[in-house]
Amino acid sequence: MSVKESINQLFPQLVEWRRHFHQNPELSFQEKETSEYIASFLENLGLHVQTNLGGYGLIGILEGKKTGPTIALRADMDALPIQDEKDCSYRSQVPGVMHACGHDGHMAVLMGAASILKQFQEQIRGKIIFLFQPAEECPPGGAIKMIEDGVLENVDRIYGIHLWTPFPYGKIGVCSGQMLASADQFEIEVFGKGGHGGLPHEAIDSIVVASHVVVQLQSIISRQIDPLQSGVISIGKIEGGENFNAIADRCRLIGTTRSFDVNIREELLEKIETVVKSVCQIFGASYQFHVQRGYPPLINHPKEVERLVQVAKQIVDDQDIVEMKPLMGAEDFAYYLQKVPGAFCMVGASPDDRVPHHHPRFDIDERAMKIAVELFVQLGLQNGRPTEAVDAENVSLSDWLS
Repeated sequence: MSVKESINQLFPQLVEWRRHFHQNPELSFQEKETSEYIASFLENLGLHVQTNLGGYGLIGILEGKKTGPTIALRADMDALPIQDEKDCSYRSQVPGVMHACGHDGHMAVLMGAASILKQFQEQIRGKIIFLFQPAEECPPGGAIKMIEDGVLENVDRIYGIHLWTPFPYGKIGVCSGQMLASADQFEIEVFGKGGHGGLPHEAIDSIVVASHVVVQLQSIISRQIDPLQSGVISIGKIEGGENFNAIADRCRLIGTTRSFDVNIREELLEKIETVVKSVCQIFGASYQFHVQRGYPPLINHPKEVERLVQVAKQIVDDQDIVEMKPLMGAEDFAYYLQKVPGAFCMVGASPDDRVPHHHPRFDIDERAMKIAVELFVQLGLQNGRPTEAVDAENVSLSDWLS
């Protein structure tokens, strides 16, 4: 039986697994039942399983019958604190928690890949590690904790797939080099002097000060960062005041920075504090500035993207492989790519009634799981085989796709 035939036969089981996870979501670092469910499956499959990695993370190890390198294939497991508002038979049964980003499908895909690759064990070169990771949605994230627990020891390459609803079913999105941004969270607390709303001259209005901070922060991107570089500063939350006729003595701002460059990442945070300090001095206010580090930029390795493109061409038509522009989203898969060569890609999964990722009615076209499984399976089967003789450092992605 061919790989495609095996996947088509397995598809109803993929759907069943995915819907089980969708109905039973667990938040970051709480994926106990999910982990146990997957571990039981991998053990019954005959893989060597290690659990409690980086929290509730786990790996299943498949030893090929021929010598070769070790590759890791990764899926994330955690859900989000969102109420599922879909009207379907498999909606979340956990109040206030749902899989709103496709991680339920990612787990089903990696389980499917393990199941099929086990059938082809005689043909496999080297070792394949099926890596199920907790807490992708919650910095500092599960990837770095799994790395600390040794999951990348002796791993030669790693690959990740995201089911991506902005792309229609049948498309595979690839990006060489910078693909996703760093994401840091910052909090600014402005301290003024409270007072009566009718006597502003006797107070220091923290809300006014904070408002000036918000406006001035926008000039960092437009006037202080090289226009050929990319960066984002966004304020997502502002809190201040107790009553309509009282001047607030404090106001809190929470926001995020995004960048593809490690130097710009640091520069943004430094300039934010400089702006806050200067504005507060003008008004006679004081401040506190806190940063919660998020994930670093996700930078794909060109030679591994080339390998992935070659595999993708065996699965979909060339015109269905999309050269993506970098996105300002973030992913802790970036930590793995700092340690070993690898690549991350998107598989189109847009349903008929598409809403954005992290939306209360989020869903996927479940057929996309078949393409994702085949990508993982072919990466496993071609492990240890040479790619075409291309110098990936000196050729553009467009050349590979032509």
